[in-house]
Amino acid sequence: MSNRQEANTAPGSTVSNSNWLGFYSAILTTVVAIITFGLAMTAIPISGANCPADCVEYPYLDTVSQYPKDFLWMFAALLLVLVYVALMVSIHSYADNHKKVFSQIGLSFAMIAAAVLLIDYYLQLSVVPVSLMNAETEGLALLIQYNSHGIFLALEELGYLTMSLSFLFMAAALSSTSRLESAIRWIFAAGFVLVILFLAGISFIYGLERLDRFEVLAISIDWLILVVNGVLLSILFRRQTRRMEGSVA
Repeated sequence: MSNRQEANTAPGSTVSNSNWLGFYSAILTTVVAIITFGLAMTAIPISGANCPADCVEYPYLDTVSQYPKDFLWMFAALLLVLVYVALMVSIHSYADNHKKVFSQIGLSFAMIAAAVLLIDYYLQLSVVPVSLMNAETEGLALLIQYNSHGIFLALEELGYLTMSLSFLFMAAALSSTSRLESAIRWIFAAGFVLVILFLAGISFIYGLERLDRFEVLAISIDWLILVVNGVLLSILFRRQTRRMEGSVA
């Protein structure tokens, strides 16, 4: 019997609550990730490697007309980051005691990723548009999301790299005793491997001039992992809740 099965299974117990939290946070992660993906797809790049035509150039100070269209996805991304942390907490609670060292590391990386991304998106939403509207543009180019060499993209790269690291350690924290958990583990691990491979490949080809190529791929991979594993984890937590309820009945 696993450590989680030996835990207190009373309906009001911490274990029961964490499974319900895991179920709802997994569902919410999937839904919000899909919404964020959809909104991001509507923000056609007007700079960087993925710009199709009529690209804006440095110092990007004539981009105020892009607000709020190109910023809507960041509102959803802020919520996504928060529910992602709740999901990682739920996985840490679910993990067997002898594997909690891995889930604790994964949760720590998740919190680092969340802090970086929350600061990045909040600054972009709160500082850039109003500064452009008031012509307060000194030094602003470094913060604007359209700057492929700017702070915004650098923090996004760091945030989603760290998120992929959280996936790797959460994969190590899960068991391989069931097909469902094995699938979740492999998907988490594959997400990390893909992010690292793309970082290495793009850096090898383009060096420091990778522009937004890696950032777009890292975001797409991490969000896709959250969508797919959000569904699978909701099933896992729901099964665990029913199993516990059945053992108490």
